[in-house]
Amino acid sequence: MAKKEQVREMFDSIAPRYDLLNHILSMNVDKGWRRQVVAIVAGLKPERVLDLATGTGDLAIALAKAMPNAQIIGGDLSPEMLAVGRDKIARTGLSIEMVEADAENLPFADEKFDVVTVAFGVRNFENTVRGLSEINRVLRRGGTIVVLEFSVPPKSPFATLYKFYSKHILPRVGRMVSRDAAAYTYLPESIKNFACGKEFLALLDKASFTDCRHKLLTGGIATIYTAQK
Repeated sequence: MAKKEQVREMFDSIAPRYDLLNHILSMNVDKGWRRQVVAIVAGLKPERVLDLATGTGDLAIALAKAMPNAQIIGGDLSPEMLAVGRDKIARTGLSIEMVEADAENLPFADEKFDVVTVAFGVRNFENTVRGLSEINRVLRRGGTIVVLEFSVPPKSPFATLYKFYSKHILPRVGRMVSRDAAAYTYLPESIKNFACGKEFLALLDKASFTDCRHKLLTGGIATIYTAQK
């Protein structure tokens, strides 16, 4: 089975409990990370934003609240995650379109968006450069990609603690709450195997982005990447 099919099935299976697990496992730190992404995007004053790998729409909702005049579209591979997201959006009264979308074959016209955001989804792309190249295609010239992704902290006592947490605590709690052992064994493995830091900047460059930058968050357990088309 192709990676994208495995990812779709995995996220479909955990969709009803995904938000609860995210906040438990990150101890709500993920909310602060998203706020930093929203601040970056809002400062660009975009008219159209695509939140790719939107999941249940947390970042899309935060973007829509911060920029009520902007058009926000959420795209994701998992129909079940999108269904949960649509229910959340309906309760907020916000206008956000949620679209089933494969990152490597986006259903959008060239140069449609001013900004594309991806939070915790790039490491799930089957072909990272192809997905980034598709994002480049749908961005207008001068547009910005903003990626928030987990990363492996630099060597330190904190890194040792993080390694223990991701190997022993995260899969156990994830399994108990989600009842899907594979999903929360996959998570730390996908982080460990992801090309983070300068390696990811090189992939952005390969996908024809310029001015590629990154900023470590919370000791390096997450990173924000920005780049321009």
